[in-house]
Amino acid sequence: MVIKKDGRRENLDRDKLRLGIIKACEKRPIGRELIESILEEVEQELRQKESVEVSSKAIGNMVLRRLKKIDKVAYLRFASVYLDFDDLADFEKMIE
Repeated sequence: MVIKKDGRRENLDRDKLRLGIIKACEKRPIGRELIESILEEVEQELRQKESVEVSSKAIGNMVLRRLKKIDKVAYLRFASVYLDFDDLADFEKMIE
């Protein structure tokens, strides 16, 4: 169960998470197999947690850690949506 920012609870939507990662990786040298690998790793990490509930923030951080190792542009794209960047200053902070 995923706890959203507004407190709502939803089942983990693997397809929604996949689409977010795909958008971040668009026009980057990252194949579908690597995206599926990220999804599998995140799901495995979630299964290892004691709690059946996890925040959307924790899931986003799991994806960000993996994208940062793979492709910095995809990492920034995912972060911009996940962290709700408002302006260029938000990008600058993340880059630093």
